[in-house]
Amino acid sequence: MSETTTGNGGRTTGGPCTFVIFGVTGDLASRKLLPALYRLQVGGELDPGSRTIGFARSELSSEALRAELRGCLLEELDDPDEQVLDDLLGRVDYLRGGYDDADSYARLAEAVKTAGSPRRIFYTATPPSAYLDIASGLAGVGLDRAPEGGFARLVLEKPFGNDLASAKSLNVRLLELFEESQLYRIDHYLAKETAQNLAVLRFANTVFEPLWNNRYIDHVQITMSEDIGVAGRGSFYEQAGVLRDVFQNHLLQLLALVAMEPPARFDAEAVRDEKVKLFRSVTCPGLDDLVLGQYTAGNGEVGYRQEPDVADASRQSTFAALRLRVRNWRFSGTPFYLRSGKQLEAKASEVVLHFRNPPHVPFDLARPLRPDRLILRLVPDEGITLRFNGKRPGQKIDLARVDLDFSYEETFDRPNPDAYETLLLDVMQGDATLFMRADEVEAQWAIFTPLLRQIEAHAIEPFPYPAGGPGPEEAFALLEREDRYWHRPDAVRES
Repeated sequence: MSETTTGNGGRTTGGPCTFVIFGVTGDLASRKLLPALYRLQVGGELDPGSRTIGFARSELSSEALRAELRGCLLEELDDPDEQVLDDLLGRVDYLRGGYDDADSYARLAEAVKTAGSPRRIFYTATPPSAYLDIASGLAGVGLDRAPEGGFARLVLEKPFGNDLASAKSLNVRLLELFEESQLYRIDHYLAKETAQNLAVLRFANTVFEPLWNNRYIDHVQITMSEDIGVAGRGSFYEQAGVLRDVFQNHLLQLLALVAMEPPARFDAEAVRDEKVKLFRSVTCPGLDDLVLGQYTAGNGEVGYRQEPDVADASRQSTFAALRLRVRNWRFSGTPFYLRSGKQLEAKASEVVLHFRNPPHVPFDLARPLRPDRLILRLVPDEGITLRFNGKRPGQKIDLARVDLDFSYEETFDRPNPDAYETLLLDVMQGDATLFMRADEVEAQWAIFTPLLRQIEAHAIEPFPYPAGGPGPEEAFALLEREDRYWHRPDAVRES
């Protein structure tokens, strides 16, 4: 059952795989996983002998599932190749079963055996409550064991637990059934090109790495802004809220890429070792470091409390802004500000490094000097901008802001791979660098669980903010009290 992980080199298809997608009738499978498999096949990275087995509770035939998936793929893909589409869907079968039903797993074991490949990937596109049932069901029929010449890997979507205790409990049970090397805890934000390029920017360029510390960086901002509401996930959001939904995972992972120390090698274990060290140096924020918000009706949109499956007097937060402190040699004294929310001005995700101003400026300036910024855009236009001060043409010293801009789309002659395309290929190749290890997940929950308990104990009421706006005013005061201000993403200015 033991496996080894590899680095980023030597990426080959390695032969046909059998994909078992639990929850195949849900949006994740049809909107993300099948389009990713299609693109991998177009790119020659999915062996044409690979097969997909969909598993769900719905009453469907294989033909009905293929027709349903075809409709979704035609919506998701730009001008798809009909021959490739037919070939991919022709190798999709459906098995109806219950996640906690032993007979269903016995039938699944026969279907996997019939598919023929010893390379097996089991994907949990299901609610988290089904993870243990799925893992137990697979182990119960021997599907946890890697066949000769192959592997058995289990991909687990987020959220992984809802606090530190539940994450630890889930890890203990999973590791009784599978080995750590077989478990791929996914966070699709890590597969975005700009997120991966953070490591290259830092560790492959002498221009940036000497400045990447508290001597030169005043503070760091990480923003994930969404322009939609809970999109029919009211019941999920009532349980999770914004802190569990994106802070404990997406935003902390971006923070780790910014703040971790250089790994000895860029492989799974070395990278994850450094992330765990970093997370253990982050102190839990207190209520004074936090602003919570909840969107109300505005710009033609309903408020959160009017969404389906949301309580009329819900105190769940759809927005949060907070300050974290990293207690290590590199970043002690440099605060990290994180914010995310739904129903904001525009969809945008950015990491912004605000540099300190020079200790002395010899010019007689009409306006205060503005600090240099390094802006890493993840959404919508993946790229990097270095924003600094330059002199306007003329006889006097008059400063203007100047941008050096890099866009992936404009620079490279190939499109950025979708995050799930990258992650599925990594799972096929056994590269766990972009996936989370058990101790890494627990270290992340250790940062936020005490804060979540404080919020519950004090029954914190989130500040209201109108849908389509910039978020609650109190989030701006969080920085202004320290004579700082939020960077406004370009996507917001252009909306």
